[in-house]
Amino acid sequence: MTVHEFRTASGVRLRPVAERPGDLNWLLLPGGPGIGSESLRGLADAVGVAGVTWLVDLPGDGSNLVVGGDPFAGWPGVLVEAAEALPRVVFVGHSTGGMYLLSVPELEPLLAGLVLVSSAPHAGWMQQFVGMTQECPLPAAEAAGAVYGADPTDEHLRRLTVAAVPWSFTPAGVAAGAELMARMPFNAAAVEWSAQNFDSTYVSRWWPARLPTLVVGGVQDRVVAQSLWDEPRYRGGHVLHRRIEGAAHFPWVERPDGVRAAFHELAAAVPAAR
Repeated sequence: MTVHEFRTASGVRLRPVAERPGDLNWLLLPGGPGIGSESLRGLADAVGVAGVTWLVDLPGDGSNLVVGGDPFAGWPGVLVEAAEALPRVVFVGHSTGGMYLLSVPELEPLLAGLVLVSSAPHAGWMQQFVGMTQECPLPAAEAAGAVYGADPTDEHLRRLTVAAVPWSFTPAGVAAGAELMARMPFNAAAVEWSAQNFDSTYVSRWWPARLPTLVVGGVQDRVVAQSLWDEPRYRGGHVLHRRIEGAAHFPWVERPDGVRAAFHELAAAVPAAR
């Protein structure tokens, strides 16, 4: 069977990037926002899970441009359309992508599994991130941030993201991280929407009651502190917590084997179809 790219009624774009024997559909939602799902192609390759792996872009995010209307009107609730479009869905959210997933409680009964990569349960991560940037300043990022603040174009967003790479990767991963970020599509409008409507007020609206769930992140993640998941409410027999040593905010770039092992643990925990 060959699967094809498609869009939901509201414009959520799903692109298949890997197809292996198996009945699960893995939907990879990028972080950012404003960075395209192309940022997760390496994750798809690294984990090599059974079934079909899809890159997902909300309408108006990354390179998924929408002509006419307000592409952000249904954010992030339109993710339900993606979950409804395919059977046996495991939704995977990186960083802010995971936060979007946890803000849509209607997703829970539609999923076979949930993966949160370098994500957080509430906006408390932002204060810790700001403190880190003050303790570990990057003059190039500060300069690029000033330019972006004065003129928030897609290209200036790209330059800011590349300049901030040392915050998102371990020293060993900086070169690979800079190369990755430099070739990504960016969308400043998505950043603006999230800043005004989501980021600072985010609190998860649901937590899986029984759904097989993986919370995975790098031990060296300085962007989204993974210690926020230490609260007992985020534990349970159906939840796997895996922190990858030697990895930061994009753990599959630096430690693909560790991330792959975690994903395969989750896949093994998803019940077979009836």
